[in-house]
Amino acid sequence: MANKDYYASLGVSKGASKDEIKKAFHKMAHKYHPDKNAGDDKKFKEVNEAYQTLSDDKKRAQYDQFGSEGPAGFGGAQGGYGGQGQGFGGFDFSGFQNQGFDMGDINDIFSEFFTGGMGGRQASQQKRGRDISTELDIAFQDSIFGTDRKVLISKVSKCTTCKGTGAKDGSKMKTCSKCNGQGKIHETKRSFLGTFSSARECEECHGRGEVPSEKCGVCKGAGVHKQQEEIAIKIPAGINNGEMIRMTGMGEAVSHGTAGDLYIKINVAPHAMFRREGSNLIMDLNIKLSDALLGAERVIPALDGDVTVKIPEGVSINQILRVKGRGVPTSHNNRGDLFIKLNIKLPSKLSRKSRELIEKLKEEGI
Repeated sequence: MANKDYYASLGVSKGASKDEIKKAFHKMAHKYHPDKNAGDDKKFKEVNEAYQTLSDDKKRAQYDQFGSEGPAGFGGAQGGYGGQGQGFGGFDFSGFQNQGFDMGDINDIFSEFFTGGMGGRQASQQKRGRDISTELDIAFQDSIFGTDRKVLISKVSKCTTCKGTGAKDGSKMKTCSKCNGQGKIHETKRSFLGTFSSARECEECHGRGEVPSEKCGVCKGAGVHKQQEEIAIKIPAGINNGEMIRMTGMGEAVSHGTAGDLYIKINVAPHAMFRREGSNLIMDLNIKLSDALLGAERVIPALDGDVTVKIPEGVSINQILRVKGRGVPTSHNNRGDLFIKLNIKLPSKLSRKSRELIEKLKEEGI
């Protein structure tokens, strides 16, 4: 690859000062920017590459000594158009930062090319309030069958006095004097790329074009203020521990915008008898040895009423009994099952009579 003449690309002499190089680049960048009607993408890359090298003292010294094909580590091609350190449209802003330019202004200028600037109207985004979250502790039984709860939350909410209008009751609205009823403030900026026009929402009327002639005494015209609000929450049946409930529009409000969302994390307290596995309920049941050998009936105090369970003869340790439809409610009005794990409790100490009876059973091979 042939050596590139970066000085010629910018139209300056080899002894040009930094200020001359900067002015030359501004002129060339404005002329060849690819988003302008008469722009030239190839020339713009060339100008940018030249500026990235000549605006940096170290890179310029290396270039003056070795040319554009010199040792790696210098040259605008390493971080220029299409490389790292890019801004809008692949443009490398590192040179501007090195020269002390305000990057906020530079980004604002280039954003005009891509957001309807150059005299166009930028699309306004509706304001949205902040999402908030809280936690709620509920009983195990409420997580299975659902319940209704209320929580008191301190948050920014719509003013109940003026209903969010910001106006004192009975007062009229008047044209905003700051934007003359337009709802937007139009601004014109001059830069090395030319003159750009933009519009932003009027902060006085929040884009409405009118303001109350008398402000609400509670929210001071904002339409929102921080207050405590009681919120009713419907806990659905079958909710899991740690699951989140999202309440759209119940987060913090914002002046003349959309409220954020409220997220409630559900903490389910453990139950002394039951535990959950998916849509099923599991429990342990201790039975006597005689019940295991001869069978029996037991009444189980289930979450939604008693259940009579028949224990068959000759059950073994850890055998599981199944009661259909007494588990966790699921969709389509169905329910999971209740599983009962049998634990045979052996006596720790035998009476004389019990020992004699067991000895007889032993003789029979039981």
